[in-house]
Amino acid sequence: QVQLVESGGGLVPAGGSLRLSCAASGRTFSSYHMGWFRQAPGKEREFVAAINWSGINQLYAESAKGRFTMSRDNAKNTVYLQMNSLKPEDTAVYHCAEAWYNGIQVAPPTTESQYESWGQGTQVTVSS
Repeated sequence: QVQLVESGGGLVPAGGSLRLSCAASGRTFSSYHMGWFRQAPGKEREFVAAINWSGINQLYAESAKGRFTMSRDNAKNTVYLQMNSLKPEDTAVYHCAEAWYNGIQVAPPTTESQYESWGQGTQVTVSS
């Protein structure tokens, strides 16, 4: 059974950094695109970043560009989200998700509906 487990969240002051991790188990990790989404209180879940199965292509939400970097280590079945220059508006529960690579769609998806499995999330709180 597929399992995604996020870690690395916490409380940081504005301008600080965090590195989130998402460990996957239960199937061939390198066959999946991976994404990070977040959900703030009272808001809908939104796309943050995605990386394709090989790690070559990354996509970012406008709010994340220049501050966040997503990477993956297929040997460790883990994806990462390095978050720098954090702002109070980055406060949310961050979830990782996976989407099977069908051999056709090279770029990772950016919409929720294209992802099949989700982790429980890790809380990120940025104080002002």
